[in-house]
Amino acid sequence: LLGDTIGRNLDRAIAAHGDREALVDVVSGRRWTYTELGTDIDELARALMASGVEKGDRVGIWALNCPEWVLLQYATARIGAVMVTINPAY
Repeated sequence: LLGDTIGRNLDRAIAAHGDREALVDVVSGRRWTYTELGTDIDELARALMASGVEKGDRVGIWALNCPEWVLLQYATARIGAVMVTINPAY
């Protein structure tokens, strides 16, 4: 585990638990399986790269705890960017 990247760790979880529930947004009722979560994360990572985000860049998110926070955390990790979190609730 210590030699693994966050992305590889996620890939292993997707392979092991694909159709099992990975993320639930209680507010909206939206649910993601590991496979769906991986797909959405990869789509977001591609969109970030298309907008010019590169390895080492910092990407800020100003948000309460929400599913998009999780997606961005993994998407930035996939491309080697750094997520900077600002939670206005604190």
